[in-house]
Amino acid sequence: MSASDGERPELRVGPVSTGEPQFDPYHHPAAGWGAAKSVTNVLVREGALVDGPRAVMKMNHENTGFDCPGCAWPDDTKGLKLDICENGIKHVTWEMTRKRVGREFFAAHTVSELSGWSDFALEDQGRLTEPMVYDPGTDRYVPISWKDAFELVGRTLRELDDPNQAAYYTSGRLGNEATFLYQLMARELGTNNLPDCSNMCHEASGRALQASLGTGKGTVDLKDWEATDALFIIGVNVASNAPRMLTSLVKAQHRGAQIVHINPIVEAAARRAIVPHDFMDMALFKSTRTSTLNLQVRIGGDMALIRGIAKAVLEQSHSDPKALDGEFIERHTAGFDEYKALCEATSWEEIERQSAISRADILKAARIYRDADRSIFSWCLGVTQHEQGVSAAREIINLLLLRGNLGREGAGPSPVRGHSNVQGNRTCGIDHRPTEEFLDRLAAVCGIDPPRKHGLDTVGTLQAMHRGDLKVFIGMGGNFALAVPDSPHTYEALRGCDLTVQVSTKLNRSHLVHGRQALILPCLGRTEKDHQRGGLQSTSVEDSMSMVHLSVGMKKPASPHLLSEPAIIAGMARAALPGSTTPWEWYIEDYDRIRDTMARVLDGFEDFNRRVRLPLGFRIKQPARELVFLTPSGRAEFSHAPLPDVVPQPGMLALGTMRSHDQWNTTIYSDNDRYRGIRNLRELVFMNRDDMRERGIEEFAPVDITAFARDGSTRSRNGFLAIPYDIPRGNALGYMPEMNVLLALCDYSTESDQPIMKHLKVTITAAT
Repeated sequence: MSASDGERPELRVGPVSTGEPQFDPYHHPAAGWGAAKSVTNVLVREGALVDGPRAVMKMNHENTGFDCPGCAWPDDTKGLKLDICENGIKHVTWEMTRKRVGREFFAAHTVSELSGWSDFALEDQGRLTEPMVYDPGTDRYVPISWKDAFELVGRTLRELDDPNQAAYYTSGRLGNEATFLYQLMARELGTNNLPDCSNMCHEASGRALQASLGTGKGTVDLKDWEATDALFIIGVNVASNAPRMLTSLVKAQHRGAQIVHINPIVEAAARRAIVPHDFMDMALFKSTRTSTLNLQVRIGGDMALIRGIAKAVLEQSHSDPKALDGEFIERHTAGFDEYKALCEATSWEEIERQSAISRADILKAARIYRDADRSIFSWCLGVTQHEQGVSAAREIINLLLLRGNLGREGAGPSPVRGHSNVQGNRTCGIDHRPTEEFLDRLAAVCGIDPPRKHGLDTVGTLQAMHRGDLKVFIGMGGNFALAVPDSPHTYEALRGCDLTVQVSTKLNRSHLVHGRQALILPCLGRTEKDHQRGGLQSTSVEDSMSMVHLSVGMKKPASPHLLSEPAIIAGMARAALPGSTTPWEWYIEDYDRIRDTMARVLDGFEDFNRRVRLPLGFRIKQPARELVFLTPSGRAEFSHAPLPDVVPQPGMLALGTMRSHDQWNTTIYSDNDRYRGIRNLRELVFMNRDDMRERGIEEFAPVDITAFARDGSTRSRNGFLAIPYDIPRGNALGYMPEMNVLLALCDYSTESDQPIMKHLKVTITAAT
């Protein structure tokens, strides 16, 4: 099969730029005055010159403010008063906008008309104010009462032939209390169909850590980052995806730690930075180096590079026994001899070919690793969104094990979870493959009989929709239609549902790509006060380093008709389960009651209500940090996967998708990408100059991109502009979600079931 742009409506994502596209390579420090200027512009644009600064002073403050709804980087351990970043402020002011989308807006615009708007324009209309239901007769959304909305959901769920005909999707912004109620509702209804955004990002990390260490999370905390001798940052665009990490990198550089960045392109945060809350540095325009070594690895070549570092360490151990931690390996690991033999059998020629890094540069990285007493390896989607994502993450853990970099201060694995509370969602029960132990506790405490059959993940949900096996889709936050791969396939699948329900704060594409019946249920934002019968409520979140803390809104809700996410879930649950003995309404009166139940169900949440109110909250215990490994062998297990062949075939390129700096997941703030030197353009592809020259492609020339799926089908995007960039030959990069249409639903990892969004096989030619 082959599809072209002509068959794909609704692909315009960014705002309609009025200026000409520009490319001017960025040579300034990350953050600093560029970030300050950007924040000022955002505050002015959103009319938040008063509320914005107030929010800044409340964001990420221990138990008295609200948690940033952006990334999941942990809060500063020393009570920093301005523990904020540019993108966090963008996200908050975007939520705090004065603009409103009420019944008058929907009366003026049909869904067909709105479908032609850009995704920027949709979200830019402002906050949703009341529940709406789709009216097919007028092709418009019209008001509906909360009672009737809940009854529509409940009736549709009750009438399903099988509870597995419904799926309950979760975005990372959902707090822990709502998360727990959501999974409880789904399981009381009889299904484990609980897809989430982690299925598209860090599923590989969780599976790798579970297999190697017996825990699905990283073992380090922020104090470890403050004590380590070497940081290896792999597949992470720090300045855009986890900007507060810049503070840790600058501190590490000041104390003499070594920092190695591994990524196909050298991002701004891998060169220099000015941390905005370091007022003296800002005043003096004083930047700090944030890298000792940059290695521009081939797309998908991370595993080969890590194998090379391990091979170098093993070779050095022949003359320097201290290169390995023999005692740690002997006492705490299994499978070392097999891994050693695998490294010895992997030639340097193959390592260089697969990684696109010279042996000399790999040895530089190995020397940094060998000389460091304590090392942390941190990685993100550049590692996980590949066919071999699990194997690559396990290779990183292999390298840590060689020198005993586990279970001690300043050492260990540290995956960078992107979205706020995506890790907490999984901890609190959003898992389509729950353990028997968790289900047993849920049954005993909550008095339900949860299903034992595994449910559907994100890819499985889309496949079931397309087959007609899934009738109801409920999305808690996010923009599912825009986030997932294979947009035409996804749109067709969603439109085949009997009912789609989107719980949201703003209008987005997922409201327009809907089922035969559709609801928009508007909820409170993270910044807003949540008043229930028991008073002002707080919710909890878990950061990427397993710290759990409270978040309390500061602002009057955007509309008196908004409900909190827990209240919306409880309303749907009561309507779908009228005879349920679960005290849904009682839970909503006081969220402490939800936390008391969670404390009895969730391992590590004992005495939840007291501990979460401690300064900075509490850290969920990680057995592997204490060298307790819940693996079959009772030890940390070396993996033994062969290196995959990631070198593109002649004429082909490997294309990876990524976000721009002026973007957070599917939310687009502008057509600019400051750190990569782009203005007024999103429909582009970054290419190696030699690859462009070989194909006769000039700078800013339009190109045709064709992706080749594993099932033999092709997908094309035409007219994107080619930008020459410092990237390894055979590689190209473009923005998501514009590039999502190129990825077939069948192109997912057989190791993690994640869509392989970082490794599309494409041809790029001058536009015809």
